[in-house]
Amino acid sequence: MTAETTTTTVAATRIPVFDLKAQYAALKDELDQAALGVLASGWFIQGAEHAAFEREFAAYCEAEHAVGVANGTDAIRIGLAALGVGPGDEVVTVANVGMPPVVAVKEAGAVPVFVDVDPATRNLDPSKLAAALTPKTRAVLAVHLFGHPVDVDAILDVIRPRGIKLLEDCAQAHGARYKARRVGSLGDAAAFSFYPTKNLGAYGDGGCLTTNDADVADRARLLRGYGWRQRYLSESHGVNSRLDELQAAILRVKLRHLDAANEERRRRAALYDEALKGVAVPATLPWAEPVYHLYVVETDGRDELKAALAAAGVGSDVHYPLPSHLQPACADLGLSKGALPVTERLADRVLSLPMYPELPLEHVERVAAIVSRLAQGR
Repeated sequence: MTAETTTTTVAATRIPVFDLKAQYAALKDELDQAALGVLASGWFIQGAEHAAFEREFAAYCEAEHAVGVANGTDAIRIGLAALGVGPGDEVVTVANVGMPPVVAVKEAGAVPVFVDVDPATRNLDPSKLAAALTPKTRAVLAVHLFGHPVDVDAILDVIRPRGIKLLEDCAQAHGARYKARRVGSLGDAAAFSFYPTKNLGAYGDGGCLTTNDADVADRARLLRGYGWRQRYLSESHGVNSRLDELQAAILRVKLRHLDAANEERRRRAALYDEALKGVAVPATLPWAEPVYHLYVVETDGRDELKAALAAAGVGSDVHYPLPSHLQPACADLGLSKGALPVTERLADRVLSLPMYPELPLEHVERVAAIVSRLAQGR
């Protein structure tokens, strides 16, 4: 076999981390009809599709209100502001989730305060929360990382007596359940991203805030649109952050298939769990019903494993290689290496394997065989 033939074979059998083309193919007729309906309507901002999606998504999340916005980062920023968080306030969160949540906290004028994570779930460790609270703490931003819910009740036990708000970050957890309840309805408000690779993804940017508090929802609606309740009359300062009509129509189609898609993710996660011997696989706590936005393993030889998978035509990624507290943009917080030992250890060890509902089961088996073989030194 020539080198050229080998390259062609690898490319032909490549297994990506995500495959949005496969998703589109599975729902093509419904998605095309929805998109063409919007184009034919001539209405592209906050029309009937947008209003219907807000109603349907709120009901899905078991929440009273949903407020569509332009992206997930805006959902956090507007959510914090709607909860009364402003300049000088502190927001407690974690540093192993990438920079978007931190950007949102800073854009709200607040100061991010980081706590370490639980080594099993990789989510905020409630046992470390109390030590991070100060008189300036106004909110906790709890991220349901990789699709596994955070221990919400344990967090609320700490913060409720202090009057501190809870904002859920559900960007990776659409449809997940905590103690049989949907994420997105557990705290004072919740932020969602509809980035294309999310479990519920748009074909562009999009986001949403859910809440059971009518006043929070009202403030969020004002904040997302120039402070307008009446056109051209700004009651307060606001921004331009709108979920457009085309994305809303696409999301309505995908929402109807979300539970089935999440079940397919769980099916593939179970196959990985069974096949990955000698590898640290994701933990699932008894009260959690995760949705496996990502399937993340841990290994000491992460970079070597990533390179070996690439050579075999298998995509992988690191979520996330540099914790937020060590990012140059967070140098002003004054934290250095060693401040969050569990977070920093995970950053050196985690690797995301291919995971999406349309991923062929034989590809799961192929990926798992490669990972297991390398993990066992063969």
